[in-house]
Amino acid sequence: MVRNTGFLLMALAGGAVAYGLRKRNNITRHIAMLIAIAGIVMLVPPVSAATVSANVKLLAFGGLGIIIRVIVAWYLARADVVEEFRPRST
Repeated sequence: MVRNTGFLLMALAGGAVAYGLRKRNNITRHIAMLIAIAGIVMLVPPVSAATVSANVKLLAFGGLGIIIRVIVAWYLARADVVEEFRPRST
């Protein structure tokens, strides 16, 4: 039951971030960038271990995970995306 609760909390957090991004909430954009950067940091040790042990499969999957997270963080930090998330004057 505890594992299901953690999964549901993470799914709820992911859904909340997705909803905030859809509504162009600037704080949610920052939260999504922090999540992507935290994912990069958490993937560095497994990729380093895969490099040392010469495990190509783990190295490829870990490297791909890092690349995807870097692309997400880079995209959310671009000037045109930042402008899109600015509040509109009515």
